[in-house]
Amino acid sequence: MSASGTAPPRPTFAQTIAVYLQPRVLIVMFLGFASGLPLALSGSTLLFWMREVGVDLGTIGLFALVGTPYTIKFLWAPMVDALSVPVLSRLLGRRRGWLIFSQLLLLVAIAFLGTRDPAASAWGVALAAFLVAVAAATQDIVIDAFRVESLPEREQAAGMAAFVAAYRVGTLASTVGALLLVSAFEAYGLPRPSAWTASYIVMALLVVVGMATALIATEPESSAAAGAAHGEGRSLARVWNTALGAFSDFLARDAAFVVLVFIVLFKFTDALAGVMTAPFVVDLGFTRNEYAAIIKGVGLAATLIGGFAGGYVAWMYPLVTSLWIGGILQALANLAFSWQAVVGHDIWWLTFAIVLENFTSAIGTVIFVAYLSALCRNPLHTATQFALLTALAAVGRTYLSSGAGYLAEQTGWATFFALCAVAAIPSLLLLAWLQARGHFRKLAAEKDAAAAS
Repeated sequence: MSASGTAPPRPTFAQTIAVYLQPRVLIVMFLGFASGLPLALSGSTLLFWMREVGVDLGTIGLFALVGTPYTIKFLWAPMVDALSVPVLSRLLGRRRGWLIFSQLLLLVAIAFLGTRDPAASAWGVALAAFLVAVAAATQDIVIDAFRVESLPEREQAAGMAAFVAAYRVGTLASTVGALLLVSAFEAYGLPRPSAWTASYIVMALLVVVGMATALIATEPESSAAAGAAHGEGRSLARVWNTALGAFSDFLARDAAFVVLVFIVLFKFTDALAGVMTAPFVVDLGFTRNEYAAIIKGVGLAATLIGGFAGGYVAWMYPLVTSLWIGGILQALANLAFSWQAVVGHDIWWLTFAIVLENFTSAIGTVIFVAYLSALCRNPLHTATQFALLTALAAVGRTYLSSGAGYLAEQTGWATFFALCAVAAIPSLLLLAWLQARGHFRKLAAEKDAAAAS
């Protein structure tokens, strides 16, 4: 409903499709691929490698902690909002300069991780994975701000759907693609450690996709205006004022702390299961190629369809209704893996479980990103606020799920994945509380005010 009280006309199917072909949306889509690429390289793909060489489940579970930069990235996000990268920002603009800088760091870090040996030194691998996470988290800070600032309100839903779909494709490239490359390099005669190294080098080169996108893109107008608004004062003062303004602006919201807890817990059901899915598949006796083939085939299709289905849900229904749909679906999907543990080595059920997980997770992610974007309306603080919110969302994946390996060892796989589904209940209770509080009505009013202005 618009500010005048008149419902806007529904776009035609052709108009709905055409918005995905807008240059700004296409740029955001390719940046989604760049954002999704590195996560698995320090996460599930690395854990598969470690389990394959015999690292114990307890150590693998603790490796979730190398994702700490994703949870604390808000600490250096004010630098991205307030400062420029020498030379690069002058040539490319405030956002794009930071984007190229973070991608150069990411390329080097991924290649470095590929030269480590999990069987020889878990600590060396942990350090390299941590560096990948730092560079990837910095890239995410910039991409999130660029996406929110560059898309007009009418293109936000399409942009989020395209971004999340491409994000999942990037993640698939660094899971399926990396695993298949290892098998291919082994088939050509490389020993397994060298095959893993070569695969990671190829993954590092895929960072060039994001770099090319950053060079083709144009700097958001609001970014340039916000950069001027920060002034020319001393660097530390600008960073401090940016951080203070971002946090005080957000904390002024009603029930701000409850909102923060909700953000931490909403994707926890996904995170708890996700950190142990690859070791689970290995323990059931599935081969690397079987797992990769499912993900690259029907799993990819389910991810893409789920991403656009999430965009459709976010467009058709109020935000709170969409969150209910996404939250319930992503929780129930874990029960498919519980039954997988019962039936054992059944390739058809594994296919169904992965399709269901990919589809529901993509829906939940698109809707969740829509919610986070609705909370960030000030271009002076976009990077800092969005970094804070996504960092909190990563707490479940990084800290709360770090004991998943020990939990799986104690309960068994069937019970473990059932508990992953139960883990969604606290977030759904908070969602009900926020709905009753009127939180989502206020967000809708803010959206209408922004559209009217």
